[in-house]
Amino acid sequence: MKPLDPRLLRHARAARGVLLIGAALGVARTLAILAWSWLLAQALAVVALPVLGGMGGASGRVAEGVLPTEQLPWLLLGALLALGVRSAASWGMDAVAARGAVLVKAQLRAAALDAVDACSPLREGRGSDAEQATALGRGLDALDGYFSGYVPQLILTAVATPLLVLAVLLADPVSGVIVLIVFPVIPVFMILIGLATQAVQDRQWAQLQRLSSSFLDAVSGLATLKIFGREQRQSARIARETEEYRSRTMKVLRVTFLSGFVLDLAGTFSIALVAVTVGTRLVDGAFPLALGLFVLLLLPEVFIPIRQVGAAFHASTEGLAASAQVFDIIERRDEGRTAGVAHSDRVSVDAVVLARGGPPVVGPITLFAAPGEIVGIAGPSGAGKSTLLAALLGFLEPREGRIARPAEVAWVGQRPGLLQGSVAQNVALGEPRTDPALVARALAAVGLSAIDPEAELGAAGAGLSGGQAQRVAIARCLYRAWNRDAAALLLDEPTSALDAENEALVCRVLREEAQTGRVVLVVSHRPAVLAAADRVVRLEAIPGGETDADAGGAAMDARRAAGADADADAESGVSA
Repeated sequence: MKPLDPRLLRHARAARGVLLIGAALGVARTLAILAWSWLLAQALAVVALPVLGGMGGASGRVAEGVLPTEQLPWLLLGALLALGVRSAASWGMDAVAARGAVLVKAQLRAAALDAVDACSPLREGRGSDAEQATALGRGLDALDGYFSGYVPQLILTAVATPLLVLAVLLADPVSGVIVLIVFPVIPVFMILIGLATQAVQDRQWAQLQRLSSSFLDAVSGLATLKIFGREQRQSARIARETEEYRSRTMKVLRVTFLSGFVLDLAGTFSIALVAVTVGTRLVDGAFPLALGLFVLLLLPEVFIPIRQVGAAFHASTEGLAASAQVFDIIERRDEGRTAGVAHSDRVSVDAVVLARGGPPVVGPITLFAAPGEIVGIAGPSGAGKSTLLAALLGFLEPREGRIARPAEVAWVGQRPGLLQGSVAQNVALGEPRTDPALVARALAAVGLSAIDPEAELGAAGAGLSGGQAQRVAIARCLYRAWNRDAAALLLDEPTSALDAENEALVCRVLREEAQTGRVVLVVSHRPAVLAAADRVVRLEAIPGGETDADAGGAAMDARRAAGADADADAESGVSA
């Protein structure tokens, strides 16, 4: 876990401003500390010398370099001004860090969301939705502690500490040498403690990810759990995950408190060692009082940044762990996007073999679909029908062969994919603006004229039946095709939840779209849909090659495959 990940500067430009402005304010703060320490030391010496025997009566070098008593008001005024500059610079650093945290989080979140949108949904290692949501939500919010507490202290450690050590070395070489000897002890302790903190923090973050995934799974399957009376088992499972997260959080806090104690102890011993040598020489009269006070006032300022950066580091480890995951998301944004897809006026698949990181799951397969033609794709569960559509959409790169399709396509997946919002917003999803007339036309085409386009839907399209939700998804496909003049329609089981009447309506709509010159490619097990196609391409399952997309609909496929295969008597257009 790096103190400052260089990827932060690459992916969040606001972080550069925080470091530059913070460094300038850090220099101003350091100069103010030097001025304040010198002026206050002189003022204290002026006040103390009469007690020690007068301006000329102190023994040895004690009175050396002390200003006249008449300068005391100016010394106090200067010290107050230096203290004001120091306070203003510290406030400015905190304000810049807080503002920078907001901007950095916004930039990283936007870059990560763009990366998620740009990458293939079939990309391996992308993590679950719950993990990504946790990283982009709670995880990035934890960067507040990193920027507000850790970054200012890190800047001061890099800027102020060398200047202050140099000032001590010039003022008193003996004290400076002692500081140079004892100072490295604190970073060594920080490194050792940081390694232990990283281990416990990584385990805590992984546990939080598991807890998020468990909760999302339970909420998603709540209806099924209630039907089968298994909700109590999931409740107990989430309780166990929560208790484990609490336990790991306490371990992180234990390490944090222990590390804070160790760093404070090391810093205190270091300051005490220098103070003893200065005090001994003052008693012997071998050291000026004003200079000794100056060194003693500077010593805490030398060690404060490095001590506080260690303490602040532990408070920001969750944000650092989450940001590392966000950086991985951002830097994998180009994997699998529109891979191996050429543009053509027709859909063409030429000797294509598809795989998902293992053995082939589809192919070799050759098929084509010309403008104005409806081509059905059928086959048993696991044959790779949905995988073929994913390759046509550019989500999966062919291992062998070539794929071509029109540049603009409209698509319907196995699931409607509706979001919370109005029906019109769901129909026009992904478009910069909503055309009410086009929305009404798309809804009417699928037999949903009676539904108010402004009707609000709940999460995942709650408020519509399964068949209505599926028809809204088809309306979305039509809306995109009409709005962008898409040359091809790709549909994956578009009528799986429809009755015969509405299925016939959808088949008529697909025929009308084909007659306008569009390519229509539809995956289905339904006899009526395959009968409406001009040609049917049949895929055969490769043993052991069932795909994730097809496996999700295995139960539905098993109930319908026999009827679909028996009644679909159109010619096959596949060669394998």
